[in-house]
Amino acid sequence: MSDFNEKIIAEFRANDGIVQTAGFGASLVLLHTTGAKSGAERVSPVMAQPQPDGSWLVAASKAGAPENPAWYLNMLAHPEMSIEAATENGVETVEVLAEDLKGAERDAAWATFTARAPGFLDYQVTAGNRLIPVVKLSRR
Repeated sequence: MSDFNEKIIAEFRANDGIVQTAGFGASLVLLHTTGAKSGAERVSPVMAQPQPDGSWLVAASKAGAPENPAWYLNMLAHPEMSIEAATENGVETVEVLAEDLKGAERDAAWATFTARAPGFLDYQVTAGNRLIPVVKLSRR
């Protein structure tokens, strides 16, 4: 894990899910995934959008890299996972099921990211032929 991610995770946990570094605010969750190859637990901070049904959307943008982030591949291999999320009760660990959205459902979810943070449009351009996945995390 990078020093930057370690700093973000520590700040998230110390401040009830609020991260001032890089202006993240309350927009992050901490994904707890199981390594697709290693089987080791991994923790990754990612931008998430809470949904009215109690789920969260996350985009596997990897800042527009040509390949998907490792956490996305881990989710595909092990979709039953947990997240740490800021809720009305403070930071909670929530058991979730990851669903890789496809077609129109993915496109609608992606539009919510680009509307909220237009920089995601740049990520898609720099990602080239890689269509950035969007994952729905539903409580289980």
